[in-house]
Amino acid sequence: MTDAEIRALIFELIGDIAPEADPAVARDQDDLREIFDLDSMDFANLVVAIHDRLKVDIPEADYNKLFTLSGAITYLRDAFAKK
Repeated sequence: MTDAEIRALIFELIGDIAPEADPAVARDQDDLREIFDLDSMDFANLVVAIHDRLKVDIPEADYNKLFTLSGAITYLRDAFAKK
């Protein structure tokens, strides 16, 4: 899975959770929770949606690695490659 595919998937899933979210405003280093106004439940739903779609296990201890777009892309690319 490419970085562009992961990015598109993240934005798609965020759009499902927060339809008002505008991916055009997100930069790689931005905290996804802040830029898209995701509360803790929204973020947990995002992690579950990622797991459901990619079948990648994401331990709670690793959630902080998904806070930024660049962190999420790197984490998911690496996790997907290990599958």
